[in-house]
Amino acid sequence: QVQLVESGGGLVQPGGSLRLSCVASGGTFSDYFVAWFRQAPGKEREFVARISWSGQSSSHAASVKGRFTITRDNTKNTAYLQMNSLKPEDTAVYYCAAGRDYDTRPQSYNYWGQGTQVTVSS
Repeated sequence: QVQLVESGGGLVQPGGSLRLSCVASGGTFSDYFVAWFRQAPGKEREFVARISWSGQSSSHAASVKGRFTITRDNTKNTAYLQMNSLKPEDTAVYYCAAGRDYDTRPQSYNYWGQGTQVTVSS
């Protein structure tokens, strides 16, 4: 059983940056693919980025490509989401997830964190 805890969210002005962290415990972190999703009020949870177990492969949603970067450090059991050039439409609760499939669908991930709020506003 893997437990995930996100941190790093907050209030930031448009154009600013944040780095989210996702710390895993209770399992072998390197056995799992990791993804970040986000959910804005009244909207469905949407895929943001995913990374392979080794960190050698990753992909990002078109809406964040070139601005966000997913990475992981298996020695620290931690995944990251570096978010630059933030826009108001990036405002959402951000969740990290771990699973056995390298997928963009939320239902493919077995383990979820509690989420961290990101608010982009002037």
